Amino acid sequence: MKNSEKKRILIIEDEAHIAEGVKLNLSLRGYEVIIAADGRSGLQQWKEWSPDLIVLDIMLPVLDGLSVLRHIRLEDEQMPILVLSAKGTDGDKIKGLKYGVDDYMAKPFNLDEFLLRIERLITRASWIDKKTASPGRKLASIPQQYVFGCNRIDFNTSAAHCKSGDIRLTDQEIKLLKLFIVNRGKPLSRHKLLEIGWGYSGKTTTRTVDNFIVRFRKYFEENPKKPVFFKSLRSVGYVFEHD
Repeated sequence: MKNSEKKRILIIEDEAHIAEGVKLNLSLRGYEVIIAADGRSGLQQWKEWSPDLIVLDIMLPVLDGLSVLRHIRLEDEQMPILVLSAKGTDGDKIKGLKYGVDDYMAKPFNLDEFLLRIERLITRASWIDKKTASPGRKLASIPQQYVFGCNRIDFNTSAAHCKSGDIRLTDQEIKLLKLFIVNRGKPLSRHKLLEIGWGYSGKTTTRTVDNFIVRFRKYFEENPKKPVFFKSLRSVGYVFEHD
């Protein structure tokens, strides 16, 4: 693997002997690897270094692995994440998958199997990048404060100042707002919003998207019945208009 083609892997793991062992074996296979020893520094490295894949422990100091995962998934739906954790029960695996993990291995693990899974995730991510334009990849580029009309959203604190006053936005509202902002002026179908925003959970339907649009209009539109930002497109879906 040439240097210009090296894939970057971020290891967020507080057990030094495991982190260093994984780093060594991945480096020997041509990957560029760095280590973060706690959840907070892991998030910082993810934002600054832009890895191609993350190996994530669940039981981390400062900020636990599931919280790290939740933060990442709010901004990037496509980042390949493999959880490597001592918490290996079926319940733990299910929880990780619900939070958006791509793969899950319990400690102790087989090194050869681990390396094969890494290769599979990297290959799949590269194929997706070539075949599709991924809206989720662009969400991290949104400024931490976004203003439209008389509305101001602070993505750091999930707070919004709007015609309704000061409100606290939910994680799902933040995720959907970022998706609209990064695709402003572009029509988005209900199915596309559902696929990216919820991953087609069995508990969600396209009506779920409609309910969020009603909520956004109530928050941000001067006249919710005559929206200027969150507009409906007949037989298509919705579009966020803001120059």
